[in-house]
Amino acid sequence: MALFATDHDLDKQFAALSRQLDDLRKTLAKRGDAYYEDSREAASDYYSQLADRLHEALPAIRRKGKALERTAHDHPATVAAVGLVVVGLLAGLLISRR
Repeated sequence: MALFATDHDLDKQFAALSRQLDDLRKTLAKRGDAYYEDSREAASDYYSQLADRLHEALPAIRRKGKALERTAHDHPATVAAVGLVVVGLLAGLLISRR
C-alpha cells in the first residue's frame, strides 16, 4: 500500500463517503418521521384523555360556579372586601419587585 493516496484513490474515497452520507440522511429522515408520528399520536392521546376528563368534570364545575355566584349575590360586601384584599396584595407584590 502506498503512503500517499493518489487523486483516483481520493475520488473513490470521496464517492464512498458521499454514498454513506446519503444513506445516513435517509436513515435519519425515516427515524425523524417515525419520532414525529409517535409524538403526534401521543399528543393526540393526551388531548383525548384531557377532553374526556374535562367533559366529565364540567357539570360539577358548573354547579360550583352557580353556588359561588349565589354566594356572591347574597353577600356583596364580603365580595367587595375580598376583591380589595386581592387588589392590595397584587399592588404590594408589584411595588415590592421594584
